[in-house]
Amino acid sequence: MEQVSAELLSTVRKVIAVHLAYKSRAEQRGRIPSHPSYFLKAPSSLSLSGSVVERPVGCELLAFEGEIALVIAKAARRVSPAEAWSHIGHVTAANDLGVYDLKYADKGSNVRSKSGDGFTPLGPGLIPAAGLDPHALRLRTWLNGELVQDDTTAGLLFSFSQIVADLSRLMTLEPGDVILTGTPAGSSVAVPGDVLEVQLDSPGTGPSTGLSTGRLRTSVVQGSGEWAGYGAVPRISDADRVDAWGSAEAAGLASTSPSTALSAELQQKLTSVGTATLSSQLRKRGFNNIHIEGLSCTKAGLRIAGTARTLRFVPFREDLFAAHGGGFNAQKRAIDSLNDGEILVMEARGDPTAGTLGDLLALRAQVRGAAAIVTDGGVRDLTEIAALNIPVFHHGTHPAVLGRRHVPWDTDLTISCGGATVQPGDIIVGDDTGVLVIPASLAQEVADAAIAQEYEEKFIAEMVAQGHGIQGLFPMNATWRATFTEWESSHSEQKGGLG
Repeated sequence: MEQVSAELLSTVRKVIAVHLAYKSRAEQRGRIPSHPSYFLKAPSSLSLSGSVVERPVGCELLAFEGEIALVIAKAARRVSPAEAWSHIGHVTAANDLGVYDLKYADKGSNVRSKSGDGFTPLGPGLIPAAGLDPHALRLRTWLNGELVQDDTTAGLLFSFSQIVADLSRLMTLEPGDVILTGTPAGSSVAVPGDVLEVQLDSPGTGPSTGLSTGRLRTSVVQGSGEWAGYGAVPRISDADRVDAWGSAEAAGLASTSPSTALSAELQQKLTSVGTATLSSQLRKRGFNNIHIEGLSCTKAGLRIAGTARTLRFVPFREDLFAAHGGGFNAQKRAIDSLNDGEILVMEARGDPTAGTLGDLLALRAQVRGAAAIVTDGGVRDLTEIAALNIPVFHHGTHPAVLGRRHVPWDTDLTISCGGATVQPGDIIVGDDTGVLVIPASLAQEVADAAIAQEYEEKFIAEMVAQGHGIQGLFPMNATWRATFTEWESSHSEQKGGLG
């Protein structure tokens, strides 16, 4: 098999990289692009297998991204997707390295953050594109011998042919040009002393079955030399750390969730009774403003109970959205830190004219084990959200993204949702009738009282069904109370079933 050589690298005129291309990575990032987007890497960033890459002095976040590289063999200009594959000569393994510490300064271009010397190793082997099934390739990445990325091209959002055809609409792709086709989930951070390996295999059917590039090996070393003062210097935020590492947990940023999960027993009690019953018990205790008003639910006939986590949106303002709306913003941080049994409650000021949630973030909340999501704003992708298992209580639907009306601002603080005050750690209970907020200190007492109330109402319903009038029965007078006591002694097992 032909190998990537220094001579081949010297002929490369363009290195073009795709931003988001795999479903797994898009779900991790919380967005699915409708079209591919690109950035350029300097050809001088190319290197061979066995090379070293420096983590620049002062940088913390040297991220690796195992990718498949396409090597153009025949000039392509305005080619169709059907023609595009014939213009690719080889595919090989690549590592799209970059430092998140300089992303802020590049303003989206990735010029400095992605173009350091040695930041684009390729190889070692070149798999001929002819006869290859581009939909059946396997890509894997190892960090110090541990498998950290493993995906196939069946998980691509955009086919290789679409990418080549799209780029060729405006530029000529020349022989030797390299296209990096995006990375799947699992990309993370490497530190000096780490060894990175990427391998591309063709396990499918056809003439190229069983071919492999072998492992593309890159060692990370610490750079030296201070940064001169005439350009941007490394700078990172916690949001950059989360993006680079892949999650807050991996970045060592512990969840600030103040909540604790409901016990299984209390959760079962709260979902065994209706919100109407719980509401009446809260009213008896002086709580009248505990209803989150005006919501619809994506799951009919379902009762939920969980511990509140909170997220606040503020009204849209251009400068604030530019500073707080992108990247790993408060909305994504809240979703990505949900724990089993928690319910995310969003304050959107009752404004349904933009989505505060879409299908991917709802899916992420479901995967995290959240019990439900509650928003007094709008949701997008209602059909897709309704098909998920997680129930979503919302104030309406709208196709617009949240940036039309909202700025994701802060998390885990006291908020207002649908006219009710919600604090982190409150108990949220919902069903077809409505959504309630129960102070955690009252949850056990209210649940037990609601079970007793519904047990009494079961007796009353039986008496009414037998033809008895309501007077004196509802509420029960002393005579009916004595009859209920007798009935209760013979139906005690049913009361246990209610709780």
